[in-house]
Amino acid sequence: QLKLMESGGGSVQAGGSMKLSCAASGIRSSVYWMAWFRQAPGKEREGIATMYSPGRLKYADSLMGRVTISKDNAKNTLYLQLNSLKPEDTAIYYCAAESYVWGSLLPGEYKYWGQGTQVTVSS
Repeated sequence: QLKLMESGGGSVQAGGSMKLSCAASGIRSSVYWMAWFRQAPGKEREGIATMYSPGRLKYADSLMGRVTISKDNAKNTLYLQLNSLKPEDTAIYYCAAESYVWGSLLPGEYKYWGQGTQVTVSS
């Protein structure tokens, strides 16, 4: 059974950094696209970044330059480094996985989801 579990969320002041982790079980992360999404209160879920391998990844334009996605296939774990955080980055951050999304950041194309981890940025 495929499971995704996010961790690393919490509270941080504006300008700070945070690193999120997503541990996958029941799959080999090396053969899946794994992605990060976020959803703020009252807003739609939006894609942040997705990765298959170091040479096959995609970032959302809105966050490019402030986030870095990485994957450790030996640990079956996906990471998201968030820098220069702003209050508007406050959201629940989700990890997702799917086989054949080819760099898509559309939530509807991902079948497997974690429960999410809350990130709160204070001004």
